[in-house]
Amino acid sequence: MMKPAFLLCLLLLTTSCKSAGDELVLTDHGKSNYQLLLPAQPTRAAQKAANILQDYVQRISGVKLPIATEGPAVTGAGIYIGATEAGTPEKIPPEGFVIRTDAKNVYIRGGSGQGIVYGVYHLLDTYFGCKKFDNGTAYTPREQRLHLRANMRDAQHPAFIYRQSYYPASQDPEYLSWHGLQQLDDLWGLWGHSFFKMLPPEVYFKAHPEYYSQVNGKRQPMQLCLSNQAVYDAVVAYLDKAIQHNPDALYWSIAPEDNNNYCTCDICKKADAAEGSPAGSLIRFVNKLAARFPQQRFTTLAYGYTAQAPHTPPADNVYIFVSSIDAYRGVPLAQEPSAAAFRKHLQDWKALGSHLFVWDYTTQFTNYLAPFPDYENLQPNLQYFASQGVQGVFSQGSGDTYGDMAAWNSYLQAALLWDPQADVATLKREFFKGYYGKAGALVKDYADALSNAVKAGQVKLDIYGSPVNNVNDYLSPANMARYTALLDKAEQAAGNEAPYAEHVWKTRLALDYTMLQQSLFYGIQEGGYRVADNNDHPVKPEWQGRISSFYDRCLRFGVKEMAEGGLTPEQYNNEWKERINTVWMPNKALNAPVKVATPFSQDYMTRGAASLTDGALGTTDYSFNWLYFQRQHLDATIEQSLTFSSVQTQYLEDVRHFIVRPVDAALQVSDDGVHFTTIATQKLSPMLEDTDDGKAQIKVLQFKLPQPVSTHYLRLQASCPDVLPEWRGSSHAPAICFDEIIVD
Repeated sequence: MMKPAFLLCLLLLTTSCKSAGDELVLTDHGKSNYQLLLPAQPTRAAQKAANILQDYVQRISGVKLPIATEGPAVTGAGIYIGATEAGTPEKIPPEGFVIRTDAKNVYIRGGSGQGIVYGVYHLLDTYFGCKKFDNGTAYTPREQRLHLRANMRDAQHPAFIYRQSYYPASQDPEYLSWHGLQQLDDLWGLWGHSFFKMLPPEVYFKAHPEYYSQVNGKRQPMQLCLSNQAVYDAVVAYLDKAIQHNPDALYWSIAPEDNNNYCTCDICKKADAAEGSPAGSLIRFVNKLAARFPQQRFTTLAYGYTAQAPHTPPADNVYIFVSSIDAYRGVPLAQEPSAAAFRKHLQDWKALGSHLFVWDYTTQFTNYLAPFPDYENLQPNLQYFASQGVQGVFSQGSGDTYGDMAAWNSYLQAALLWDPQADVATLKREFFKGYYGKAGALVKDYADALSNAVKAGQVKLDIYGSPVNNVNDYLSPANMARYTALLDKAEQAAGNEAPYAEHVWKTRLALDYTMLQQSLFYGIQEGGYRVADNNDHPVKPEWQGRISSFYDRCLRFGVKEMAEGGLTPEQYNNEWKERINTVWMPNKALNAPVKVATPFSQDYMTRGAASLTDGALGTTDYSFNWLYFQRQHLDATIEQSLTFSSVQTQYLEDVRHFIVRPVDAALQVSDDGVHFTTIATQKLSPMLEDTDDGKAQIKVLQFKLPQPVSTHYLRLQASCPDVLPEWRGSSHAPAICFDEIIVD
């Protein structure tokens, strides 16, 4: 006679595969009659998918489903993975999948590539409640009873053949597979701006200057000369070896360097004129390579001087990356006025029958941590790309360093790159609740408040902007106070519960960074880092603690650099230490009225002419506190009675952004503001290439007089060079930048 306990176990085993109503019960109270069944010759993807499903089912339910090969000996129910004999064969698009059940079994089939793996992760996420919000550990619920609806079918495939959201989470291979994303390193044998990767000037230029672009009548190592047969032969030789070394690469980039100094030799110029665009010689060159390597796919860039489509269509194995770099991000790209050129370029390349990819941008590259609320525009942008026949998207965020709302950006982009019609409201609800726990609703309100402030202020959200530039709109003091209150409440709601508290702290880095940057603009005014109502203007006593806390959290949360090619957190911290330890320099001209006779740029955040006497010093970021004179001279007059023996000011050198050293400077005085006398001059030495380390540098220009001088008007003049140094290799207009004039 069977014992009751044994009968109960037998009952559980025999009923676990049967439907409860319309359900297939896969596990129940530690028992299952299901196996994971593979075809006789499974693909690597199918084997990987089976291992993943086995692992997660065990994490969820405690049941380890056996993995076996299908066949006559199999008894009981099965979860069939891959192209098994059981089940109905289906035609599945590349990288797509089908999850299907009948009255007894489950079938997961995939298209080419990772389709079957994507299918398993979709099953775990959508039906079993697992979530992968970032590159941390996946959330796995504890559930004894796993079930699926009987006789259901879920078929999906991605909207784009190339899908990349470039944020830290993408460094996690499981995150990529979970969300159907890809990584450029896995697809491209050669990526991005590639001319000099193939023919580096340090190797070839000295012996073969003719390989490189002719600019202003002279061969310079700025781009390649694409009409030179020897260049083509050298690139073919490079690709022969590279393809042999990396035969699995899907794409090879043949693209110019990141500058506009294309070749203007007679042959290149003639080709570009015939094509109606400097992209003409590029497409002819890439098409020639595409014919030489017909089994390979090549990509190139419609960016900068190659943005405008030529007359010649790209070959069928050539894909064009169209860049949206010049557009503001406050409204969707389909409506944004500054995106008109991008839309035209996209349509013109489309008219040629091109395979189109888009290189899009979703962060502020000059300030990765600055709040950049373009989240509401991600869906309409991707829907627009899909409507234009775009086949792939590189959504460039902060890369492998943490940037503002990186986890939410990546999570949302991943879903929309797979399906641009996805339900964003549902995605938002599940992400903020799952990622922030009890603080989720408050952090969601914070993100919404940022987006709403951008809309209300009709802000031109700039990927090369600054949190200082927006002190009068979405990052105004009133708005900053509102955001701070929301995240204060979020911190209280999260308490010390891991990982939710850390996620709130990480999100708060954006406000901390904005406050620090804006304090540099405010200087000795309210909101600045120095005490306003004290003649010595010491640094506020709490500032050292703020800097230390910010630095510690940057290191803790994976901040590697503050901007693209910018300071590391350690360098940023050291700058602040130096600033805090710098004693205030008295200035007899502080807040004195000043007039500037020459025009300066209105594109950057200053207090106009008053920036020269407001006590707020410039930093290595030229976008605020500097008066920016492009091909204009500095001519500034302080209108105040002064007695002095020293005058100094700061100027900026940042050749990457075409900001150079002035040619000379002069100091003049006047009693009537009409007739001026020169009392001192300086001739500055030219900038040398080997003195430029690629980083912006602040320099001091000082006049020390042999004896005190009294005047009613003090004028400072400085000359801007007519052209950039030849070694800079650019015809871009040069600029000079000045900030505080200190009189003592």
